[in-house]
This record gives sequence, C-alpha cells and structure tokens, in this order.
Amino acid sequence: MLTIPAPRLLPATIATLAALLLLKCGVLLQAAVGRGPKPDSMMVAAANAAAAEPPKEHAKAAAGSLPPPAPASRPKTPPPAPPAPDATPPISESEKALLQDLRQRRQELDRRADAIATRESVLVATEKRLAARVTELQALQRKLEGLDAAQKQKEETGWQGLVKVYEAMKPRDAATIFNDLSMPVLLQVLDRMKDAKAASVLAAMNPDKARDVTAELAQMRTGRDAPAAPVTGSKSNVAGN
Repeated sequence: MLTIPAPRLLPATIATLAALLLLKCGVLLQAAVGRGPKPDSMMVAAANAAAAEPPKEHAKAAAGSLPPPAPASRPKTPPPAPPAPDATPPISESEKALLQDLRQRRQELDRRADAIATRESVLVATEKRLAARVTELQALQRKLEGLDAAQKQKEETGWQGLVKVYEAMKPRDAATIFNDLSMPVLLQVLDRMKDAKAASVLAAMNPDKARDVTAELAQMRTGRDAPAAPVTGSKSNVAGN
C-alpha cells in the first residue's frame, strides 16, 4: 500500500511569515505614497489572513500524521471437516452365509408359527361346535329320559291295573288263565301281585307251568344271567302256603 509522507510544519510556517512580511512592506509603501487603504485596516486584514491559514496547515499536518485506517478483517472460514470414517466393518463371506441361514430359519419359524396359529383357530372353532353339539345331545338325552320315564310310568300303571284285576279274581279262575299266558306277561303280573295272592294262584296252576314260572320269577328278581336250576318241592311249598 502507498504511504503519503506527512508534511513538515517548519517550511510552512516560514512561508507564512515571509508572506506576512511582504504584505506589511506593501502596506507601508502604500501608506507612504498616500494611495490605498488605511494602515490599520490593512494590518487587520493581514492578521486575519495569517490567523486563518495556520489552522488549515495544522489540520493538514495532523491529518497526514495519522496512520491510514486498517482494512476490515474478513472472518476466517473454518476448514471443512474431514469425512467421518465408516464405522461399519466389512462383512465376511462366512458372516453373510450365517446371516442368510439365520434369516431362512426365522422365515421358517414364522411359517410354522402361522400354521400353528391357524390350527389353533380351527381347533377352537371345532371345540365350540362340539360343545354346542354336546349341549344339544344332553338336552335330547334328558328329553328321551323324561319320555322313557313317562312311558315306564304309563306301563307300570297299566300293569298295576291288570294285577288288581287278577287279585280280585278267585285263585282257581286266575290259575286257569295263567296256564295259557306267555311267560313274559305271566312274570310281570306275578311279580307285582301280593305274595299271598300269587301263592294261591300258583297252587291252582298246572304244576309244570307253576314250576317254570317260579324259576323264571326267581331269576328275574335276583338278576342272575344263568338259568336257575329246577326248584324241587315248589309245588308242596306253594301248596303249604
């Protein structure tokens, strides 16, 4: 940068004093000759000019002595940060194979889990249907049991009515009828008759028929599966009763 040298004050002061001296000489000559303005006014003008000039020179000297203004400093731009190194280490072939195997196993496990969930949902739906079916069958069973009980009660009422009829008859007349009755009907009637009435009827029946019906009646009452042995002396026992 080009630097302007500061002006020196001494030459300027000498030049100013020389000008004032010349001015005063000119004033004196004019006064002596009688032409020109008055000495007092000339002196005042010269003094004012001399007084006005030094401040300008001093101001120029002061301005020249000051150092030039420093240029404005530009903000420093920080250098760009270096790129961050890659933190992920390279994957080897064995690791890739292991990751692929794990991924396949995970997919297989997911498929198995989905299949198990589907089976469980099917089983739950099947259990619900079976539970509803069991409830229906239980209700039907209770209904059938009620109908069976009503039927048995009805049959029992019918057998009791028939028994009363035979109990009201004379033993000989009842025995004549019993000799021709089938064994299942005869067993049902004799089983419901009072023991005294049944003994009187059996005593009046055919001995072979009475023996057979006594054996069947005993088997029915005891609940034995095998046929009972022939009972000897049943006729005398019945007759004795």
